[in-house]
Amino acid sequence: MSATDSEVLYQKREAIAFITLNRPQAINAINDAVRTLLPRFVRDADRDPEVRCIVISGAGERGFCAGADIKGFSAPQSPAIARTTRVRQSWIRPFDEASKPTIASIHGHCLGGGFEIALACDLRIASEDARFAFPETGLGLITGIGGATRATRIAGAGLALDLLLTGRRLSAREALDARLVSRVCPAESLQAETLELAQTVAARAPLALAFAKELVRASHDEPFEANLRLESDLLVHLLASEDRAEAGRAFAEKRRPGFKGR
Repeated sequence: MSATDSEVLYQKREAIAFITLNRPQAINAINDAVRTLLPRFVRDADRDPEVRCIVISGAGERGFCAGADIKGFSAPQSPAIARTTRVRQSWIRPFDEASKPTIASIHGHCLGGGFEIALACDLRIASEDARFAFPETGLGLITGIGGATRATRIAGAGLALDLLLTGRRLSAREALDARLVSRVCPAESLQAETLELAQTVAARAPLALAFAKELVRASHDEPFEANLRLESDLLVHLLASEDRAEAGRAFAEKRRPGFKGR
């Protein structure tokens, strides 16, 4: 399955859905088409029983995503109308709702809203030429789809404020040291290493992956003891799953398990 003539591309290969921001002439800047198609494709991939992992990337040599398309800025709306529109169009929400693992494959510029998209993914792999920044305050704005919140949770308030208040750019290695990305690789091997990472994730038990995501998400919001109970409850469900039995058989028979997500 693929969608090709679009500012966001969707392609499914085996158990992996590849979603590509496809505005290379604008460093994949976010416009209304991206805000519409990106969440739609994430939802489509998450609902597809054949998909086990979702990869987000940017087309072209210049970068993953340069953030919002400033050319698309319109005249100011009243605060009430603007807030109503933004609540209705919370287009990043499918990333938070997805039960399947999401991976951001990042090269070059990863700025503003592009950085926010990357932070909304579960895993982030970056090439050595990747650069990260929140330039919004220099444009009279702040992050609007969770960037400040996610950066604070991942890297701490000190670094988050440094990035937000100054707009300074982090190298890929600095982002790795700050835990804002999971892995860094040479630029020429980003595609291959992203594919290897996605295949590794996709080969694991789907229910276990979904429950692991649920548990980590809950750890942000639930008290420690409640999260321990949730962890135990989720494990009980997995112990009774068909995939758990298949893993045991595969181990005994010295073969790879054939997980079904049941």
